[in-house]
Amino acid sequence: MSMFNLHCHSNYCDGSSPLREYADAAVSRGFHTLGFSSHAPLPFENKFALRDERALQDYASEIAQLRKEFQSRLAIYTALEIDYIPGISDNFDHLRKLANLDYVIGGVHLVRNADREQLWFIDGPRQEIYVEGFRQIFDGDIQKAVTAYWQQMRDMITTQKPDIVAHLDKIKMHNQNRFFSTTDKWYVEQVEQTLEVIAAAGTIVEANTRGLYKGRSDELFPGDAILKRMLAMNIPVTVNSDAHRPEEIDGFYLHAYDTLQRIGFREVMCFTDKGWEERGF
Repeated sequence: MSMFNLHCHSNYCDGSSPLREYADAAVSRGFHTLGFSSHAPLPFENKFALRDERALQDYASEIAQLRKEFQSRLAIYTALEIDYIPGISDNFDHLRKLANLDYVIGGVHLVRNADREQLWFIDGPRQEIYVEGFRQIFDGDIQKAVTAYWQQMRDMITTQKPDIVAHLDKIKMHNQNRFFSTTDKWYVEQVEQTLEVIAAAGTIVEANTRGLYKGRSDELFPGDAILKRMLAMNIPVTVNSDAHRPEEIDGFYLHAYDTLQRIGFREVMCFTDKGWEERGF
């Protein structure tokens, strides 16, 4: 099993602890690579992202220092998880250059209704925010709301070209099979259209374990059905825990690799000094 994590948060954003504590945890667990990926700054007040460009520069500078200090024990890389919100979020390439990023993770946590200025927050610990959001912002039309999520995901991949797509089907997390089923024809069609865009772009999809160790999902993000389609379409995969605490850095990793192996994957993508490389497991 190749031990690395490319999706990790710290107290620069909504993580619990300083960067160093995650690096120490990675070394203690036998990791060879760690990528930090704080939430990129957004142009509105929030409690989860880097505050501003100055904080971003401090973040990048501290990672550079840790990279030198840990170079004999751990390869450390600088990244961001960048939210894509049409007409609101910053251009990914601008942030790449601004912080000299090694790679970019693209995610959708806030879904924009094209007809309104409001944003639907699909993440976080509170299910009621998810439910109130689609009822108020999308007039209770869950198909319209979820379709907007998948369309926003496709737009992000084609216009921003992230290296990795974060937690691809996280839209299911607070649904809990109450308002739609991931086997509904319209939902499957949205997934298929998105996978076609991902395959054409050559984008990596992470197998994200956070829903499992937080008890908010009974499968990875994305789940088995999507992973099987990814394998058939030759879409590359990586494994990340989306850690917000040092002890989460390898959360449910064994399960993730067992799942990928059962489905038929034999390699995962890892970032190195030479760029992206396949690692067998």
